[in-house]
Amino acid sequence: MPDLADQHHVLSSLFRLPQSKADWDAYRLSDEQVEFFHQQGYVSGIRILTDEQIQQLRSELDAFFQPDHAGQEFWYEYHSNESATPDTVLFHSLGAWRIGVAFHDILWHPAFTVPASQLLGGSVRFWHDQLFCKPAKHGGVVAWHQDYSYWTRTKPVAHLTCWIGLDDSDHQNGCLQYIPGSHKWDLLPITGLAGDMNAIREVLDDSQWQALQNPVSIEMKAGEGSFHHSLLVHGSRENFTQRPRRAVVLNAFKDGVVSDSNEPLLAGVPVIPQGQKMEGKFFPLLLDANQIG
Repeated sequence: MPDLADQHHVLSSLFRLPQSKADWDAYRLSDEQVEFFHQQGYVSGIRILTDEQIQQLRSELDAFFQPDHAGQEFWYEYHSNESATPDTVLFHSLGAWRIGVAFHDILWHPAFTVPASQLLGGSVRFWHDQLFCKPAKHGGVVAWHQDYSYWTRTKPVAHLTCWIGLDDSDHQNGCLQYIPGSHKWDLLPITGLAGDMNAIREVLDDSQWQALQNPVSIEMKAGEGSFHHSLLVHGSRENFTQRPRRAVVLNAFKDGVVSDSNEPLLAGVPVIPQGQKMEGKFFPLLLDANQIG
């Protein structure tokens, strides 16, 4: 099976690129949405996917749940259950874009790249993707964390996350939760991605801990997405409902970010020496800001 990371353009007709400035503009966030992002650290409820696109992504995802599927060698990480207990399941993987055509092509989807360019303030490069899936009845948590805590091997802090639901998500089935304004906090140490929601307590001061008691639940329909700052504290709770909660996460950074490590940035990816620009096969340019004016 070919490594789709070799192809830096859409491979199917599932996600079509705009052909005019007016077409690009249709995907732009409003000034009010951009301002809200900068003040609160997120903007949500953005329509990203059509029903057809959702179904194709779900179909590819179903195959990924089988550990012996074709292309398994291309994952950066693959966890059939990253939860601390078999009683709760959190499927988590990185690298779907290298295996499935739909998961590859979504990277260039203007409903993602145009808002990302607005919020980053420039051209957009791909960092990596993630799948977070909580099965019905026994889905596990994603503990409170800041994404950039895991990305300190790149700098400066010019990163963005787009969380896209493949199912309706609400408070009952473990939707995304944010701590508004926490992107203005300092960088926090890693305290774990799965298992104990309250593990972060040990690295928070009392005022931060108090803020954590009042999260905002980001309830969205399937196909809607939320963009958040890489320092925003976020997490999600268990899914004990009769419905699955599946999501694809796209992580990007502003063109010009450099490596801050002489170690591999992702498993199996050649080293980008410290101080050199993040680019090449595994970190493609998704949108040149000059395309959209």
